[in-house]
Amino acid sequence: QVQLVESGGGLVQTGGSLRLSCVASGRTFSSYAMGWFRQAPGKEREFVAAISRDISFTSYADSVKGRFAISRDNVKNTMYLQMMNLKPEDTAVYYCAAGLCSFSGCYRTTRSEYEYWGQGTQVTVSS
Repeated sequence: QVQLVESGGGLVQTGGSLRLSCVASGRTFSSYAMGWFRQAPGKEREFVAAISRDISFTSYADSVKGRFAISRDNVKNTMYLQMMNLKPEDTAVYYCAAGLCSFSGCYRTTRSEYEYWGQGTQVTVSS
């Protein structure tokens, strides 16, 4: 089991920035591929970004490429999502997720590939 706790959400104006954090406890953090998803009211939870166990690979949704950056610190058991140039359409609850991976360079981009989820943190971007 792994427990995930997100933080860093809040209210920001269009064009602003936020950094989300996800702290993991439990089994070895570096055994997991990690990812961020988001869910806006009335919409499906969607993929935002993913990072491999060894930090060698990252993947982003087209809607956030060039504005968001995912990173992780395997010593601090923490994953981050730096969000810049935020837009009202980025408003959502953001969730971090962890999925076991058999090799160090693997990463996950679909919901079904993640076994563990945090409780979410609200990000609201005002126009």
